[in-house]
Amino acid sequence: MFCSPSIKSKTNSVERVQAALGPLFAGYFDGIHVEASYPDVVAATEAARKAGADLLISLGAGTIVVATRVINIYLCETGDRQAMATQYPEGKPAVSPRLNAPKLPTINITTTPTGAMNRGGQGVASPHLDQNRLEYFDPKTRPATLIWDHEAIMATPLDMMRGFCINGYIGSALGAGRRSENPLVEADREHMKTLHQRAFRRMHEAPDAIDWRIDLFTAALLGNRAADDSLRGAHMHDGESFEGDYGLGTALHIRFPHVWQQDSGSALRATVIRQSKAPSKETLEAVARALNIWQDGRSPEQTQAAIADEVERIYRTEGMPASVRALKISKEDFPAVAQDSVKIFNSNAGLRDPERHIRGAIAMLEAAW
Repeated sequence: MFCSPSIKSKTNSVERVQAALGPLFAGYFDGIHVEASYPDVVAATEAARKAGADLLISLGAGTIVVATRVINIYLCETGDRQAMATQYPEGKPAVSPRLNAPKLPTINITTTPTGAMNRGGQGVASPHLDQNRLEYFDPKTRPATLIWDHEAIMATPLDMMRGFCINGYIGSALGAGRRSENPLVEADREHMKTLHQRAFRRMHEAPDAIDWRIDLFTAALLGNRAADDSLRGAHMHDGESFEGDYGLGTALHIRFPHVWQQDSGSALRATVIRQSKAPSKETLEAVARALNIWQDGRSPEQTQAAIADEVERIYRTEGMPASVRALKISKEDFPAVAQDSVKIFNSNAGLRDPERHIRGAIAMLEAAW
């Protein structure tokens, strides 16, 4: 079993799993830190190999879930670890090498509503390399079982859970204008919005309750299902959404361990909305209505500005960073962050010109400062 030092030292979750498994429990490794650095993952791999593990358990947030998938690959594959990672050949789409070896079954006991909970992609921080992150994709690393344990979930710090809730609420609202030829995807997205709205309300009414936390976990799982059923955006239409901030947000929290992923997203989002190409009138209205700020008679430009202002207001009211300056980083780091964002598959599958991508990323960071 794999977890972070804080899970082992601040909760009794490891002991509870050990008691449940009895003699089947092969051991645990609690040395995986924030963003799962390459040395941490290698050390965990060797610990699992030494223990003769035949099933892997991740216990924790997205970092642990993702690290466990990489560990599974390192245990079962024999190739060069850098060569097995997603490659970004110059001028060509990114390529994730096929990893054919059978993988060990995995159980994910997730403690945050992370979108990583049942995916097949993963990344590990690799500052010793020029790309700062090794990415892998293998659907055989998807978990055999997900466990949402109430006691483990309630042990997650409230501030962290609030970040997921606030970003989920805003993210669902910003996606309100999307439609799909697949009615199941449409239904999943609509229910995600309902769950996020309810969780946002309940978070303020009863911060110590479990119900809104489970709503967030359910919404994350539905988001993954919707992404799978929509063929990674193949059913997206022009004008249905604002541009995304995933790549820059990921680059920020990977480079700076003190920046939580939820905070890196909130620091950029209002600026991204302001800088984005305007979606259609229908999408703008759907988003504004989801945020309860729709007003008849506004121009599309005024509605877009009002959406950005409302997003920024929510973040500031909830005490989350609403600017890059609030992340306490230096402008001198912008070129390195922009460079890091080039090789993040979910935001740039090798289809953008790197120099243009970097210029745009730096400009966005400057605007969000």
